[in-house]
Amino acid sequence: MADFLKNAFEDMKESAKAQHEVDKNNFEAAKMEAKAQWEEAKAQSNPQIRKAAEQAEREKAIAEAKERTAQAQVRMNAAKGGNQT
Repeated sequence: MADFLKNAFEDMKESAKAQHEVDKNNFEAAKMEAKAQWEEAKAQSNPQIRKAAEQAEREKAIAEAKERTAQAQVRMNAAKGGNQT
């Protein structure tokens, strides 16, 4: 019986250590995510960085719209039964 209790307490001790390690790493990750979010918010207050990010987003949207237009043209040509451009 004494060995059973000794083993049980050893297992609990190891489990607590492992859980502490998990918690410590999760806390560190949350702390770094918050720091990154703060830096992103701070960067957005800089007009030049914000304008560059907005321009990049607009260019991406334009590229996606052009791709959708090209795909629609291909579908229209296929529906008409030919490769007219």
